[in-house]
Amino acid sequence: MSKPPNYWNKAKKYLSKKDKIMKKLINDYRDGALVTRNDVFFSLCKSIIGQQISVAAANSVFLKFKKKCKGRINPKTVFKLSPAILKSCGLSRQKVKGIKDLAKKIINKEFKPILIKNMNDEDAIIYLSNLRQIGRWSAEMILLFTYNRSNIWPLQDIGLLRAISNNYKKKYFPPKAFLKKLYKKFTPYCSVATWYLWRSIDDEPIQY
Repeated sequence: MSKPPNYWNKAKKYLSKKDKIMKKLINDYRDGALVTRNDVFFSLCKSIIGQQISVAAANSVFLKFKKKCKGRINPKTVFKLSPAILKSCGLSRQKVKGIKDLAKKIINKEFKPILIKNMNDEDAIIYLSNLRQIGRWSAEMILLFTYNRSNIWPLQDIGLLRAISNNYKKKYFPPKAFLKKLYKKFTPYCSVATWYLWRSIDDEPIQY
């Protein structure tokens, strides 16, 4: 893990001035910040493993997966693992295909993570979404947690929507017009706002 992004403190000041609820959250939760592993393959594997299962179940499967990789989660190691070994970790057939396909595309240079650094957010989301088992939400999580992009506003994320409902006293789901208003207010630091909103409903700072 690394240090928080260089925009973090500036973003906290900006959001505190823009929004009184955000100011309260920033004051209440001083125990962490957004950090990155700076390892897109690791994060994509974790994203695929965690889809449509609970956090506890995802952590359990991921630990088994890590053990089968002998602690070395990289494309070559994963590509060598048989589908049966991957399934034995608790992965579905579709998730096995997704992880194997990801490893193959990186080895064959069909997918080049280095290109993402020079893409804008939307182009990067589209590029990541071309991978098997990676949709918009997963792509946004990668941009947020791996690349530390500053203005990700993942509106498909149930946790974010619940946190907005709780903190801003809105019904669930929050009205689209209100979500758009918050996006405009928090830009260019929606990622930081998202992190604090998540933190308000989770005992532990979220990492990916």
